[in-house]
Amino acid sequence: MSIVSGNSLKSSLLQLQCHFTWNLLKQDVDLDDLEETIGDQIEFFLKSNISNYNLLSYVCHLKNSNEEALRNLQKAEEEVQKNHPDEITRRSLVTWGNYAWIYYHMEKYEEAQTYVSKVESSCKKLSGTAQWKIQLPEIYAEQGWTLLKFGRKYYERAKNCFENVLKNEPNNPEFNAGYAIVMYRLEDFAHRQCEHASLSLKPLKRAVELNPNDTFIMALLALKLQDSKRVPEGERYIEEAMQKTPDLPYFLRYAAKFYRRKGEVDKAVEILKKALAVTPKSVFLHHQLGLCYRQKLFRLKKTTSYPPQEQVEELIRLAIFHFKTVTDQRTKFFSAHVDLANMYAEGKRYEEAEETFQKAFQINILFYDDKQELYYHSCMQKEFYMKSESEAIRYYREALKIEKDSYGRNKCRNALKKLLEQRIQRGLEDATDFAMLGLIHNLAGEKHEAIECYEKAIELCPDNEEYLTALCELRLSISS
Repeated sequence: MSIVSGNSLKSSLLQLQCHFTWNLLKQDVDLDDLEETIGDQIEFFLKSNISNYNLLSYVCHLKNSNEEALRNLQKAEEEVQKNHPDEITRRSLVTWGNYAWIYYHMEKYEEAQTYVSKVESSCKKLSGTAQWKIQLPEIYAEQGWTLLKFGRKYYERAKNCFENVLKNEPNNPEFNAGYAIVMYRLEDFAHRQCEHASLSLKPLKRAVELNPNDTFIMALLALKLQDSKRVPEGERYIEEAMQKTPDLPYFLRYAAKFYRRKGEVDKAVEILKKALAVTPKSVFLHHQLGLCYRQKLFRLKKTTSYPPQEQVEELIRLAIFHFKTVTDQRTKFFSAHVDLANMYAEGKRYEEAEETFQKAFQINILFYDDKQELYYHSCMQKEFYMKSESEAIRYYREALKIEKDSYGRNKCRNALKKLLEQRIQRGLEDATDFAMLGLIHNLAGEKHEAIECYEKAIELCPDNEEYLTALCELRLSISS
């Protein structure tokens, strides 16, 4: 085909419903982590893997491996033939769309056109009209699963996909499972700073009722019941699931999380080691083990006046080992970087802690609340371990400059307020300290206290335009 033909092909490609038209951006996800997740699901989940192979194909394309992408699409076709021999056309539309796009990127325009025509004729046949963009629940569901795996930025869109398909098929176990998972994930992030809400409790229960053999969903339900202070009920689900899939890593890692949060850390470690024997490279399992050893360390320090130094050092070593295993393999695993840096600080390895924090700041897929949380932990290290109040204040200020509210921002604001008040009590204050305290009071809506602080800042630094402007705006806001 000519270049012109290649360009004309593009408009048809954009009409296809597949991964290439779902606005999935590679900069929003850790591709290596996603590839590992998909690989584990293909290996350990017995259900049809059509959507997993389709997504894996797209990931391979994003990693500039189009030949491998085509091999995964062939596997997706094999899954369709094996699991849905009577629905090959409707189950293959996403796969064929991906074929068309990959051949287009390989500049094999004739092959690309073949698959475009295949999708077009199939859609017209299925819809019974001239329309060649068809709305099938299987396509919306596959888009939902894909968005869910692509990470937090895509959860709302995933939720919309599953809500759409459930309108037509409210009793479909797979669609209910997808909706329950995305509700759990959304809740997990949205309510970090609040009491755990229970919006996902009903969808999770519904999904388990429709498919009592899905132990992954059972584990999520158990964790949500634990959040809702219904621990015995949650544990019954964990124990039932343990009987059904005692060796499934995807279930075991959440079972371990349940027992760690319950305080049965040794049991959690035992379960995680069992899962790690099956999937030794799993960063999730290593991270959970690190959290277990950290919890054992903190419990030892809390319950023992003079904890044996060898025990303390060994728990720190184990936690660092597992957290570092994670950060070495997954350079964008934000929370593992924070956990590793904090554990270095526990071990008085301050330079390594600071290096780890700096690496975390370089992660390019952080959300605003991730950054605020990162600033908080970095500040705590500077204030309490390195005894550098000025550096801590500087970083706290950076967190407050991110003007969206979050749990991390509130922690930074409260910690900075406490630090500034302590400095003032010790007579170490300067104009900047009073101005920062004024800002904190203003953010909390305490305008009169903010005015007092800015007035004191101006006494120490009379010509500072920033302080004068802030004071003027505060006074106007009160008088208006």
